[in-house]
Amino acid sequence: MLTIRYFAGARAAARGVSTEEISAGSLAELVQILTDRHGEQLGLVLKVASFLVDGLTCHDRRAALPTGATVDILPPFAGG
Repeated sequence: MLTIRYFAGARAAARGVSTEEISAGSLAELVQILTDRHGEQLGLVLKVASFLVDGLTCHDRRAALPTGATVDILPPFAGG
């Protein structure tokens, strides 16, 4: 299981869910599961979001996710 934490616009697109547990083997699989679960609005956010896996930026959506990892979903932020 993975702990998924949503921030800012990602939390809003997930209908106010801030944290949930999901089982997924890669970020690509996770994105598909979350889009199916929460809808296309979250899917659009996930296309441009940054992902932190146990605090480290992960750009490779095909990379395996370690069991028990925490995945932070960070949408693009505006401002300076």
